[in-house]
Order: sequence, then structure tokens, then C-alpha cells
Amino acid sequence: MPQKIFVADDEPKMVDLIKKYLEVEGYSVLTFRNGSDLFNAYRKEVPDCLILDINMPGMDGLSLAREVRKTSDTPIIFLSARTDEIDRIVGFEMGADDYITKPFSPREMVARVKAILRRKIQVPASPQEIIVEGTLSMDIPKRTVSVGDTLVELTAAQFDILVFMMQQPGRVWSRLDLLGSSTGSSFEGYERTIDAHIKNIRKALGDDSDNPRFIETVRGIGYRFREQDSET
Repeated sequence: MPQKIFVADDEPKMVDLIKKYLEVEGYSVLTFRNGSDLFNAYRKEVPDCLILDINMPGMDGLSLAREVRKTSDTPIIFLSARTDEIDRIVGFEMGADDYITKPFSPREMVARVKAILRRKIQVPASPQEIIVEGTLSMDIPKRTVSVGDTLVELTAAQFDILVFMMQQPGRVWSRLDLLGSSTGSSFEGYERTIDAHIKNIRKALGDDSDNPRFIETVRGIGYRFREQDSET
């Protein structure tokens, strides 16, 4: 069964172009002209990926992503004509897995979709199937995260970043290192969006950035996963 993708954009030519290129690659695509219609369809059937224009009539892309993230880690790609770094960061803070600025190459868009869906189903390379550090545990084949007995919801990108860091506790990683772990390559200009991913991971884990149990900020460099002990 082909993977299903929902696309919402109020530009008819844009949705038709995206639909054409994705269908050539074998995906099943449903298109919508506003966020409200997509959300109504989403509540009946959860697709494998969402591609959302940020600026749409009715429910915009950010509002739609906020609602989706209350119950699901379905991959989300934002489309936007906004090119400022702060706009990308806001998008990632809303739980996006990727952010593509208009105009864009349809082939690049397809490549981004493929990369995200591969992340969703593949197991990251790791010598361990289960990683346990203090009260935090990750079951890599099942792609689940728990703090104590509480199951934690992370997006595919957030999961991969956390696995990458937990494999070497105490090591300091640059933002570009972490970006590469979540995308498979380093997109220059996007490295600051790692801050948004880290913020969301901390929130999900109940971690305090001022007094962190798990993820520590290393000023001027990046982040590290703190070495844990049995009493953490």
C-alpha cells in the first residue's frame, strides 16, 4: 500500500505541482486548499506525512501543526515564503520535521519527503537496541522513549537527535553535528533550528534548561547529554 501524504496550500498551482511530483514517486496524495479541510480529513484518517503552507485561510499551518502535535508524531513539513531564521525556528518549535522556503525545487521537496519517511520507519545505526541512562530509556526498534514509567512523545527528528546524543554521554556536539543526525546532511543556515528541536525535547522530557538533568547547553558550541548515574 502506498504511503499517504496530505498537502494543504491555498495556491492551486502549488498543490497541483506537489501532487504531480509525489505521485510520480508512488505516493498517494490528497490535497486541500485550507487547513480546516485538511484537519477534518486528518481526524478521520492519519496519513504518513503532512505538507502544510504556513499562511492559509481558516486554520493556518502553525495552528494545524499545534493541534496535530497534541496527539501524534506524524511528520510535518512546512512550506512558506518567509525566509527569516526566526520564522524557521518558530516552525520547528511547533513540531515541524522540516521547513521549505518558496520558491523551491519540486525535486528537492520530494527528496525531503523521502528522507523524513525513511527516518520514520528505519532504525538508526546503533550497537544497542535499548539505551538506558538514569531514568531515561529509549527502545530504538520500537522508537519509544520513557522517563521512568512515563512514555514520552517525540517527533522522528527529535527521536534521532536524542539517540545520537545518548550514544555518547558527556560528549559535546555542535549544532551542525546534531542537524546532520536528524536530516542525514547539514543544511547551512538551518543549524540554529536545532535550538528549537532541543527546546522541544527538553519540554517532552520534563527537563529544565537552567538546571538540566539530561541535556546541557555548552555555550558557544552546542549541547551534550549529561552522564547519568543510578540515582539520577
